[in-house]
Amino acid sequence: MARKKRADPQIKDKIREQYEVYPYPPRDPRDEAKRLHEGSPSHLFELNHYIFGGRRDFSKPFKVLVAGGGTGDAAVFLAQQLADVGCPAEVVYIDLSDASRKTAEARVRVRKLTNVIFHQLSILDLPDSGLGPFDYIDCCGVLHHLEDPAAGLQALASVLTEDGGIGFMLYGELGRSGVYPVQDMMHMITPDDSPPEKVTMARRLLAQLPPSNLLNRNPRIQDHLEGDDAKLFDLLLHSRDRAYKVSEIGALMGGGGFRITTFISPVVYDPTLYINDPALRARLKELDWIEACAFAELLCGTISKHIFYVTRQSNDTDCVADPRDVSAIPVFRNADVAALAEKAKAKGTYTATIYGMKFAFPSPPLAAAILTRIDGVRTIADIRAELQKINPQLSDVAFQNQFLALYGALNGMSNMFLSLRPIPGK
Repeated sequence: MARKKRADPQIKDKIREQYEVYPYPPRDPRDEAKRLHEGSPSHLFELNHYIFGGRRDFSKPFKVLVAGGGTGDAAVFLAQQLADVGCPAEVVYIDLSDASRKTAEARVRVRKLTNVIFHQLSILDLPDSGLGPFDYIDCCGVLHHLEDPAAGLQALASVLTEDGGIGFMLYGELGRSGVYPVQDMMHMITPDDSPPEKVTMARRLLAQLPPSNLLNRNPRIQDHLEGDDAKLFDLLLHSRDRAYKVSEIGALMGGGGFRITTFISPVVYDPTLYINDPALRARLKELDWIEACAFAELLCGTISKHIFYVTRQSNDTDCVADPRDVSAIPVFRNADVAALAEKAKAKGTYTATIYGMKFAFPSPPLAAAILTRIDGVRTIADIRAELQKINPQLSDVAFQNQFLALYGALNGMSNMFLSLRPIPGK
């Protein structure tokens, strides 16, 4: 039997010291008066679509864990959304860093949110914490800093409800080209330096990197160029981090009893959107979904973060909302519906550039008419009925084909989702 490797307390202490000196991400609580930091995972429409099949009733209690909350982006984002829809929710934040927690607490105070509870502990402490169970867990940028990510996943599973799910972010190996050679160099020359000394030496090294260096050749990695010490330290001086390929994420999640319901944004992980050669596309059809996602990652080559949702393998309900269910209500995330409709009227295309890749989808003929009727209340069936009243020749099948084309483009770019309940406040 292989001996279990002991945790290195020195590295654990260095990681904790890092976040005490450089809370991450760097945030000024005063900025909460100006903007809400939004992102994925953990948009309510998104998590409802990919974990609860669009069925979640946010008028009922909803318990959330933010595991490794840092300076508070996810906790504030979730708490504000839940407060806005009037959900009787509890958002539990955990993190080891005292400095990071204080920043998060200050941001919550500025927003006058009363639905967040703070605890200073590791995700590995969760099984004995008495904090669960949770309907949803946000875990962004944490597992890849653990000595044993599988143990961290097991700890999260111990406090998740049977029908709940988790939103993850893990670093992508290919898109972080150049990061780890610089990390290795810095570990060689600054093993015992203080965090500020490490930053000083890192900036000296960056100034000396030749044009051939992989980091200099990766234009999508920018944190070290923005002048912020916390961003530089987290990118190039972290005591422990690793990155994943899709295939490795699939193995990690599967080994922990989870299944991946989607990667965000889905279009990036669809290899058929990169390849039009019919012989190659025929081979791609032979791949299962996770293999196809892995293939797309290798094709794209620039994915620096994998954002994805998981549910338990034992959860046999439909966890992903079905666009063929005409009782579903289409909802938008941060989309300019008027602009989308105008583009459709002009027979334009919907485009997005993600990880340096440009995706384009033609708008179907009924796009404008559909878009202008999406209000968070009308179901797909309602919209279809209105359009059939205008045009009695429009068959159910013809409408469905056009709706699915529109949905495929906008959902693929993470703009349109489905709910089986009206959005509160609409």
